[in-house]
Amino acid sequence: EEALLRPASSLWWSGAAAGLSIGFSLLTQALLHTLLPDQPWRPILESFGYCTGFLIVVLAREQLFTENTLTAVLPLMADWNWTKLRLVLRLWGIVIVANMAGALVFAGFLRYAAVLAPETEAAAIDIGRQLLANPPAMMFCKGIVSGWLIAAMVWILPSAEGSQFWVITLLTYLIALGGFTHIVAGSVEAFLLLLAGKTSLVAVVGRFALPTFLGNAAGGTALFALISYAQIKDEI
Repeated sequence: EEALLRPASSLWWSGAAAGLSIGFSLLTQALLHTLLPDQPWRPILESFGYCTGFLIVVLAREQLFTENTLTAVLPLMADWNWTKLRLVLRLWGIVIVANMAGALVFAGFLRYAAVLAPETEAAAIDIGRQLLANPPAMMFCKGIVSGWLIAAMVWILPSAEGSQFWVITLLTYLIALGGFTHIVAGSVEAFLLLLAGKTSLVAVVGRFALPTFLGNAAGGTALFALISYAQIKDEI
């Protein structure tokens, strides 16, 4: 309810900060890919880098779209009315656009600010290529799993009692290990490929962004949030 009533400017800057922060997932993954030896077990350790951005975003309480697919709809389910529906859509719209803007800025920084060694940039681009190798239907289905896992993380955190670091790390590590798709974290990878001239805007939007957005929303809202709310609605 607090998030639904926040000013638009607060949501925008918090969402932009989340888009920037989530970029550290790709950066850390690329650094680990470069530093670790080329062995079959490298992806197991490299995937831990994906957790970095999520740890920053969640512990700093920045606005990330996939978190809002759960938290923002719970007040709406508890008291369905058109005013709350409008507030939910307003929140989602501002946050997803701000997340994308932050992700684009971070990708541009990696591409043009000369902060990465050539081999690290090549590793980051290769991670993006693996993402965009998924066909749209697979992007959507993998997005459902990511949406479910992030929603589960948000649901668990209030009762984590000092174990938030491990909850965030475990559940986001599973996303990376399984190659599941996340609209904001994946956008940094897709935008870097676009800026490097390795893909087209049509592929970024049609192949990745749209199906992943729908999959994350379905997994986080239509599945997890509805099922979780159904468990307790008669007890509230």
